[in-house]
Amino acid sequence: QVTLVGSGGGSVQAGGSLTLACTASEFSDSSNCIGWARQAPGKEREGVAAIYISTGSTYYADSMKGRFTISQDHSKNTNTARLQIHGVTPEDTAVYYCAADLGCGSIISADLTPYGSWDQGTQVTVYS
Repeated sequence: QVTLVGSGGGSVQAGGSLTLACTASEFSDSSNCIGWARQAPGKEREGVAAIYISTGSTYYADSMKGRFTISQDHSKNTNTARLQIHGVTPEDTAVYYCAADLGCGSIISADLTPYGSWDQGTQVTVYS
């Protein structure tokens, strides 16, 4: 398992955009893929998007396609991914959890393997 440090989040007006970032403490098999899941009040955690670090391949949950863009920093020795949310709506209000795992499928399903890691989560609140 790796340690994840997430940043970004906060309050944003509906229709605006927001960027979250997440950095893994090390390059390892446990951080082959980095991504996000979110959990709204009273709902189950659901996967959002993930990126396979070595290839840059991206994956999105079906319900998240269109307004979410995941990318990675290409700076040397940086294992960082970013999630952009465009045209936010109040339904995007949730705690967003960064995740790392051996593969991206477990992040999209929000069901990590024993080698996966979550960060502490960051609150995103969308107001009208």
